[in-house]
Amino acid sequence: MITIAEDAAEAVGQVLDGSTVLLGGFGNPGQPMELIDALLDSGARDLTVVNNNAGQADAGLALLIKERRVAKMICSFPRQSDSWHFDEAYRAGEIELELVPQGNLAERLRAAGAGIGGFFTPTGYGTVLAEGKETRVIDGRGYVLEQPLPGDIALIKALRADEAGNLVYRKTARNFGPVMAAAAARTVVQVDELVPVGGIDPEHVITPGIHVNTVTVIPTASGEAALKEIA
Repeated sequence: MITIAEDAAEAVGQVLDGSTVLLGGFGNPGQPMELIDALLDSGARDLTVVNNNAGQADAGLALLIKERRVAKMICSFPRQSDSWHFDEAYRAGEIELELVPQGNLAERLRAAGAGIGGFFTPTGYGTVLAEGKETRVIDGRGYVLEQPLPGDIALIKALRADEAGNLVYRKTARNFGPVMAAAAARTVVQVDELVPVGGIDPEHVITPGIHVNTVTVIPTASGEAALKEIA
């Protein structure tokens, strides 16, 4: 059975200092902004955050970094024109960075959820990203051994959930949500709508409820518009 949290603060209440947090979102699309704001208010610190990038402008993940709640970022795109909070923290030596090519990031998360102990990929072979890692030549091509990337907790955003925790996303806003939900020990989801079991066509379920622990309903303007589209 999943837990239905009354609000975002209750939903993130189990995030502890030092946790590895898998944070959904491809930039702003799919980023669980309200859960991140609640995490900021919770006071949790020394976090390792796994995300596609290292925050944008002055919202969401960027604010966690600004307040020095993040000890380490594991991401693919740490530097953008509006990643000034990460830049400042990194140049000051106040945050650690593990740079992971985007395909490797997705596959490491998927491997963690699937129980795969590691995989060989050509991406990064012969570069500084392969330093300290096992390499092999397979059929004449160089490969690097990459490890799975599990998390203590995943914070993700979906469009709709049923009371069993089955999830439907809004188009490409799903991005890393499904693999992060499977890779985390606990998964917390903010949704725009909660429906009874049976309210989602089984053929439309993207993330099965077995991967979800907590759901909280936080209506958003974009979600309201999307729900009208599919009504």
